Amino acid sequence: MNEFSTNSESMLDVNENPFSISESEGELNREDKDSLKMAESSESTIRRVLSSYDLGNKLRQLRLKKKIALVDLGKHTGLSASMISQLENGKLVPTLPTLARIAMVFDVGLDHFFTDKRRKRLFSVVKAKERMRFPERSDSPAPGYYFECLAFSAQDKSLQAYLAEFPVRPASEASEHMHEGAEFFHVIEGAVIIHYQDEDYELETGDSVYFDSSAPHSYRGVGDGTAKAIVITTPPRV
Repeated sequence: MNEFSTNSESMLDVNENPFSISESEGELNREDKDSLKMAESSESTIRRVLSSYDLGNKLRQLRLKKKIALVDLGKHTGLSASMISQLENGKLVPTLPTLARIAMVFDVGLDHFFTDKRRKRLFSVVKAKERMRFPERSDSPAPGYYFECLAFSAQDKSLQAYLAEFPVRPASEASEHMHEGAEFFHVIEGAVIIHYQDEDYELETGDSVYFDSSAPHSYRGVGDGTAKAIVITTPPRV
């Protein structure tokens, strides 16, 4: 049975365009592919994300509750007692087929391993080196912006947060989009023009704007060099 090892790859959805209701299409360029490959092959990232579910401890608790020895559980699952021990101690990360086999032995669903009965408060750290940089649209020869997800590992988020870069672009290359909810935009470097409801608004370093993102809007960097901003989007109020 193959478990994750030092060359494992994480399965991340990279097709979502965070500022628009449309999805990115086409192929990533070489630089983006190299960045994606390097980020996805990080075992430390995989282990950090999965460790929040405490899979090994949940497995051990199930086994002890049912009073099943390692050897006996091995006979039921087809795994060696040594492997099960390593899974319980967090030295190995189980694949889904392995976890499904164990779940069937204990007559529980897979969700047992991915829910927290104690309902701990959400706290999710994302290290700078773990983030991936994506273009606005992977098929665009000159993207209007690039973005990095700042909270990709958090589950059930009530908002989306991004670090965005805006190269200098003429107004003719700015592409409008819209999405339900609200958006908060804070410039941390350079200057950005936001086109909103037929008007241009120039935001410089330190400036912020909050707006209804269901109306068409676009961004473009202006001045000298690439601009950067923290962008936060929220779903529509129910």
